Amino acid sequence: MAIGVALNARDAGNEIDATVALAREAADAGLRSAWFGQRFGVDSPALAGIVGREVPGLQVGTSAVPVFGRHPLLVSSQAQTAQAATHGRYHLGLALGTRHLTEDGFGIPFERPIARLREFLTALRQLTETGTADFHGELITAATPIPARVPGAEGGVPLLVAAMGPQALRVSGELADGILPYMAGPRALADHIVPAVTAAAEAAGRPAPRIVALVNGVVTDDVDSVRQRLTEQLAFYEKIPSYTRAIELSGGRRAVDVAAIGDEKAVAAEVRRYRDAGATEVVFAATEVAGDADRRRTWALLGELAG
Repeated sequence: MAIGVALNARDAGNEIDATVALAREAADAGLRSAWFGQRFGVDSPALAGIVGREVPGLQVGTSAVPVFGRHPLLVSSQAQTAQAATHGRYHLGLALGTRHLTEDGFGIPFERPIARLREFLTALRQLTETGTADFHGELITAATPIPARVPGAEGGVPLLVAAMGPQALRVSGELADGILPYMAGPRALADHIVPAVTAAAEAAGRPAPRIVALVNGVVTDDVDSVRQRLTEQLAFYEKIPSYTRAIELSGGRRAVDVAAIGDEKAVAAEVRRYRDAGATEVVFAATEVAGDADRRRTWALLGELAG
């Protein structure tokens, strides 16, 4: 099972330089992939392309770019550029986003998210695989009066979705290459998420989907302190229905309840639980929350497990 890490250098003087340095450290530790979140700051596909070019051999991905406020033609250009820059090591993660960030940030209504996701994926698949599109949906139009192909990205771009709810899982199984569940523990994966997306893929005649589980986790001796920090840091997600549902299906009450915190033995056991629940890949996030020493300790363990 491939193991990666989400990189966070937002507090650095230069986020791009600091992220490249972290990526080199992750690769040296034996980690297989580096992933980048999308907020209103740095452009994550661009950052992934830079990191992938600077750190040969490391898989890079975004988790995840919201479909609201964006257009398949523009996202395709970003993704194909990153794919050409990394010579085939880029993975595009998409998300529905949240009502709060969509309406307050972009000033557009958060309406019919599943229908938008379906149309977005349909148009984007055409664009990333062929460099052309002629899609006219209810919500999205994507056509190419001039070619949209990026030379060097002819192999296409893996499309993943941060899906956890039944409808999003169905669309992802039918149209995407896999999913990026977050805040979903092994129980939620095994009992609800993996069966749903796998059944949808099978019904659509598609290969078994990738299950890239994003897990907040730290190897540390100071479990109580780290748990408290993560409780505060992750409280935002407890206000979003899709995450609260995933947490509850995992047997938790707070977001921190599905985090992997403890010594090497405890965290390794959690990684195995995710594997047994159907995860094909695990990506650890928030490894920086307890400082550089525990981050490096966490990465060392994950690198060993990846090997």
